[in-house]
Amino acid sequence: MSSASFVVATPFRTAADSYARALDSRRLLRRYILGTRRGTPGIRSEVTRLNPAIGLVAYGAAKTLPVTTAESVRFALNPWYDGWVLQHLRPGDHLLTSYGYANRSLTWIGKHGGYRFLDAGNSHPEHFWSVVSEEHKIWKVNQTPIARHQHARALKSLEHTDYFFCPSNHVLNSFKERGFPAEKLIRIPYPTDLSRFAPKPVRPKDQPLRVINTGLLCLRKGTPYLLEAFRLVSREVKNAELWLTRIVFEDVNEILRSYSDLNINWAPALPHHQLAQRMQAADIFVLPSLEEGMARTSLEALASGLPIIVTPSTGSNDFVIHRQNGSIVPIRDPHAIANEILWWWDRVHDHEHLQLTIDRAALSVEAFDRACGEVLSKFGFESPAG
Repeated sequence: MSSASFVVATPFRTAADSYARALDSRRLLRRYILGTRRGTPGIRSEVTRLNPAIGLVAYGAAKTLPVTTAESVRFALNPWYDGWVLQHLRPGDHLLTSYGYANRSLTWIGKHGGYRFLDAGNSHPEHFWSVVSEEHKIWKVNQTPIARHQHARALKSLEHTDYFFCPSNHVLNSFKERGFPAEKLIRIPYPTDLSRFAPKPVRPKDQPLRVINTGLLCLRKGTPYLLEAFRLVSREVKNAELWLTRIVFEDVNEILRSYSDLNINWAPALPHHQLAQRMQAADIFVLPSLEEGMARTSLEALASGLPIIVTPSTGSNDFVIHRQNGSIVPIRDPHAIANEILWWWDRVHDHEHLQLTIDRAALSVEAFDRACGEVLSKFGFESPAG
């Protein structure tokens, strides 16, 4: 076995934080490179390199521009970020990054004998583009699923990657379907912070039905089908509430206005400790996404003791045992969603504690860390401490 020198490069905080922590705990992380002004808890400051200017531009765009435009601006920063990453690489490094963030750096690592890993946080870019394009066509939305320049960079990054970390079977299969060999695809589900997201306290018997979705709202996330399903539920359940987060893409603005009659409880984007409290006060989590890598919000709900209703395209469906801890419904099917909400409501409202079949250990940081350790061992990497 040999020690290794890893560089983890993502411009902003992503699921790659978890990989960086696992590497740093083994003293295999030489550099963690962020385009932000703050580092990441659990990763040593001495291996972290920050570029606040990149984060400042992204922050300014987020505060002043429509959500979709701000996203495009953020992706447009990737070549700048990539050039900065290049300055930190040295022969013998291995690189972990994600779609389109550091393409020149991936090429450089390959020329200097290192391994190149990609955190596939969403399905294969072509699958992503196809599914979301189809949804845009259904709703007559005249925009691309993602900025074209980022889509092109994402596809290019695949050409210079040796191995792909896939958080779910949905992602893994999207690569297999496009001819990627199984030995290049490594499934490691993202971890959930079980210390923060824990089963809710006793449920008041007079509490109305509370259906919650804590992610952003857009066509890709199946927002129209969630809204229509809740309208159907509202006809059956008096005073039912739909709890949403006010992070809204422009592609559903008009659709949301057409559901203004619904009893919606809005919240801003919340820090994790407040999000955990909001989750515990709800009853049923619903995420009818058309495309995800691993919907961490739904796993946080599951860890909080809520049944989750998801599609096979969320990634989190890997952890669902149908009608034991949640339900799996087809995409674009509000009637199926409504039926499952009502099925779970029959079981929720008469119980102070709903006993769900949940393998909390499989969701844990420890399970993720063990999986990372097994992968590192297969590649022959060991901690410098031995």
